[in-house]
Amino acid sequence: MNTQAIDLQLLEQAAAQASSFLRSLANQDRLLLLCQLSQGELSVAELADATGIKQPSLSQQLGVLRRQRLIAPRKDGKSVFYQISEPNVLVILQQLYDMFCPEGEHRK
Repeated sequence: MNTQAIDLQLLEQAAAQASSFLRSLANQDRLLLLCQLSQGELSVAELADATGIKQPSLSQQLGVLRRQRLIAPRKDGKSVFYQISEPNVLVILQQLYDMFCPEGEHRK
């Protein structure tokens, strides 16, 4: 164990960042969206089809993820595409997948 004194202010800042990050993930719809986006960039229509999330909830949840800078939009004509912009999201999603997703062909 590290015997150096812990800088409480730095620890509080890190805890605030971690808490905000985890709050962003603590929603079933947002997790579904992030899981889909972990496979690559998708349009809003593709996300709706893949997750079954209906408007306006889809827009609301994408907005939360966008404001937290976990995803980034890209416009192409009238379509909006999203991709994961925060690498730590992929790390956490992999951990959650390993912990909670049922075993099957993906684990062969």
